[in-house]
Amino acid sequence: AGLVVRCLAWSTDLLIRAVFYVAFAMSLLLLGDFGFGIFLLVMFLLEWFYPVFFEIYRRGQTPGKRAMGIKVLQDNGIPVGWTTSLIRNLLRVVDFLPLFYGFGIVSMLLTKDFRRLGDLAAGTLVVYAEPPRQTIILPDVQPHPPPVGLRLREQRAVLDFAERGPGLSD
Repeated sequence: AGLVVRCLAWSTDLLIRAVFYVAFAMSLLLLGDFGFGIFLLVMFLLEWFYPVFFEIYRRGQTPGKRAMGIKVLQDNGIPVGWTTSLIRNLLRVVDFLPLFYGFGIVSMLLTKDFRRLGDLAAGTLVVYAEPPRQTIILPDVQPHPPPVGLRLREQRAVLDFAERGPGLSD
């Protein structure tokens, strides 16, 4: 996935976190300094572990990545694990330097797979996610046996064609 779609996904995630921060801060204002301390602690945990949580438990997709149709995978195609997700997200600080993801953007523009420094260190890729497969609903009709018996291989071919039929062009 390229720079623009990744920036849009990051912006969406930032907006989600900002809304949460404002709502959470409003509820903690009544607790004074103690509430401010809790707010800072929650903000720290959310900034560092929000992407890790979603990448592990939501198939490599934060809400922003899901909205943009992208996800994170290891460079060998398997889902990210705890180690790879932590590495790529802890190095987000280096990607952010010197200002507004400067190193990350330069790294993405210089690599053929648009990988930022965190992706290079963790061995991950951000790719376009395949759309979820739709379940095929076959018509509810009474089956009739064919006039000539079909071998198992022929039966499988007919069923495969019936499942792929809606996706074929006219």
